[in-house]
Amino acid sequence: MVSDNFPEDEIENELAPIAVQLAYVQQLLGHKQEAIEAYTDVIKQDLADELSLAVAVNNLIALRGPRDVSDGLRKFDRLREKDKQNFHLAPGVDLKLFSKQRESIYVNRVLLLLHANKMDQARELVAALPDMFPDSVTPALLQAAVFVRENKAGKAEDILGQFSEKFPDKSKVVLLARAQVAAAAGHPHIAAESLAKIPDIQHMPATVATLVSLKERAGDIDGAAAVLDAAINWWSNAMTEDNKLSVLMQEAASFKLRHGREEDAARLYEELVKRHGSVEALVGLVTTVARVDVKKAEAYEKKLKPLPGLKAVDVNSLEKTSGAKHDEGISHVRITETYEEGKSKAKSKKKRKRKPKYPKGFDPANPGPPPDPERWLPKRERSSYRPKRKDKRAAQVRGSQGSVARDKHEAGATSNTSNSKSNQATTTKGASQNAVAEPSKPSSSKSRKKSRN
Repeated sequence: MVSDNFPEDEIENELAPIAVQLAYVQQLLGHKQEAIEAYTDVIKQDLADELSLAVAVNNLIALRGPRDVSDGLRKFDRLREKDKQNFHLAPGVDLKLFSKQRESIYVNRVLLLLHANKMDQARELVAALPDMFPDSVTPALLQAAVFVRENKAGKAEDILGQFSEKFPDKSKVVLLARAQVAAAAGHPHIAAESLAKIPDIQHMPATVATLVSLKERAGDIDGAAAVLDAAINWWSNAMTEDNKLSVLMQEAASFKLRHGREEDAARLYEELVKRHGSVEALVGLVTTVARVDVKKAEAYEKKLKPLPGLKAVDVNSLEKTSGAKHDEGISHVRITETYEEGKSKAKSKKKRKRKPKYPKGFDPANPGPPPDPERWLPKRERSSYRPKRKDKRAAQVRGSQGSVARDKHEAGATSNTSNSKSNQATTTKGASQNAVAEPSKPSSSKSRKKSRN
């Protein structure tokens, strides 16, 4: 190739499919960082090979996931047809890719739009997918995902249910998705119904546990018990090495005991003891049969092995006693002994003396005045608190402001009237006195002389 003097662009275009395939191998091996770097190099080269560019962009976005959503959408825009408003692959890319590859690109585009919260674009793209891929399950799953993101779980359940009825051969994944959506939305009836329509997983322990839990939440205890019985029946006839019969019987017995079905639980425990000789099953059998038949429970109780620490204990004498009695002397002696032991241990341990930590800038030699001991108390609770004096004159005010002013005016007028009357009376009194005394005023010296004579 070098001897033929081919341009570097043509060489890179020829090697682009190989570079993308090598990056895909790294991705399958779990070397994510190496694969991301290889895909990024292919994209940066801006090659004329549109097929390799489309595969590199799609695989890189699938590796990175929801990280940097805007950058992923920009990379997808390089593959779209420029004239159309909605997202559609360019004709050169669309014709060269396989159907699965095109579907993968559209699916990743929808997922990025959901993560970017661009619901209008996601809804438009999802609506076009059933016509583009009529034989695929993915468009129905994406429609349900859009409805779930819009908090419309009921519509998502309806779409998935219609698809499962229309295409029963492809309904397994759809029914599982419907069960998950219904369980998350708080519809245990629909979730249990969806799981019950998948026949090949009914006997699996995970499915059985999920169905029992959903039916318990829905209040269908008989239905939950029927699921357990059907699973036990299937595993009883199964010829497999990894048989789950004992596990299911143990769980079924505890379930029935929890819901007050002691006879069925005792029957299951008894069968477990006969088949496997399990100690746990024997204990469950004794505790269960004791509620129905005490003699039978005592007979099974004898099969339990005694505990090694209980040989010297007389169980019958313990049952006859009224309980443990409090002995003051023994307790006092024990308390004293423990106190002395603790005291001796405390003396034996020597504590290290640590220098006290002072605040920054504090001199312990000149500490200054001590802080006020009442500094954390509210002001009302301090000894130095003095309440404000109340104005006594304010307590004498009665009624509204206008009435007080009118009363004051009337009181002032009354006092003025009385003062004027008193002044008039004083004036008239003085005048009368002056009138009486006036004739004696002009007393001449002659009269005085006569009087002397």
